[in-house]
Amino acid sequence: MDNRTVESRRSTTISVAQLFKTAFEGRDLKPLRAQLLARIEGDPLDAAALLDLSVVEQLLGNQAEGLRQQTQALRIQRLYRPSWPTPPQALRVLALMAPGDLGNNTPIEFLLDGSDVELYILYVVPGQPLPNPLPEHDIAIATPCESDQNRGVLREIQRLIPSWPCTVLNQPDRIMRSARERMHSLLGAVPELLMPATVRANRAVLEQMGHGSRAAADLLSEAEFPLIVRPVDSHAGRSLAKLDEPSSIATYLAGQQETEFFVSQFADYRSSDELFRKYRVMWVDGKPYPVHMAISDGWKVWYYNAGMANSEAKREEEARFMAEFDSGFARRHARALEAIEERFGLEYFGIDCAELPDGRLLVFEGGVDLAAHDMDRPDVYPYKSAHMQKLFAAFREMLNRKSVRDEVAV
Repeated sequence: MDNRTVESRRSTTISVAQLFKTAFEGRDLKPLRAQLLARIEGDPLDAAALLDLSVVEQLLGNQAEGLRQQTQALRIQRLYRPSWPTPPQALRVLALMAPGDLGNNTPIEFLLDGSDVELYILYVVPGQPLPNPLPEHDIAIATPCESDQNRGVLREIQRLIPSWPCTVLNQPDRIMRSARERMHSLLGAVPELLMPATVRANRAVLEQMGHGSRAAADLLSEAEFPLIVRPVDSHAGRSLAKLDEPSSIATYLAGQQETEFFVSQFADYRSSDELFRKYRVMWVDGKPYPVHMAISDGWKVWYYNAGMANSEAKREEEARFMAEFDSGFARRHARALEAIEERFGLEYFGIDCAELPDGRLLVFEGGVDLAAHDMDRPDVYPYKSAHMQKLFAAFREMLNRKSVRDEVAV
């Protein structure tokens, strides 16, 4: 086996989307973990096996071990190719990624898995030179989400872009506009929407508020309880809480190890039926697409705690939302959605949002890392796949349209 064959084997990974689907369907990942461990025992330099093991460990709930395996893989090499077959003349896409957990980048493999696009993944590490040579590619895209830990990577990608040989989508300086503490200044003046101000507060400041020596309005102008709090750089609702009064703060902090938090004003977005509805919308090249609608009797909503699978009525409402999105939701909030797209200026990104009783759009968060996938069971959610495939097709068409290959054809 020559060196090129060995290097190819070491850089070809299992699609993250396929590993997620395996876990999502409840299938056991432990046999695969055993196989990967055996590969690594036989060849400690098998970087692809290490990276696959990193994903498997995280999906099994062993995040620290998974990140350790990722670090080891990236010491060996930083360029990989997910293993789905592609035709000889496939569009070649290079994703510029940041090291980190499974929610740290645009989940691009969900958008491209099984397509006729050849995807390469390059982990960018500030201070380390790029692999030489890089694989030939027709277009690149920056995928790290905005976070404290990613800012160095985003700045490094921004530094590289002027000398990059092709178009790079999702410019990092625009990704950084999605910082929680920046989004209010970005969107706050749009009359058709509400984006509550978010500020950082360390543990000591929160303790002072809990003791009554500091008022909420000292932290957030005109703010009052209830407040929303979460650790900086937390994802997927981890440690997100509503503080109803100052005495809630001590109880919250007792369960947290972090030292810095985001704080914002709570906005009551209950509908007239007392239920909370949260929407996910993604943009592809300026056009919004529906991803999901979650309906819950609690304010802290994300899709899989809302009981959608157990309620035919909720799913019927979600199906109507998706089917009538262009003539319904997107038309009602056209000016707000246009303003959001214009201010972000990203080719691919999304928001989680809700509708307020006064008709305005309430924006919770935005970024390039919000997931859109086609894993939901078709017997339970028969309406979803067509919408997801429409989104995926639009993403692939955008890549082709903005690529070097399309420029040459023109």
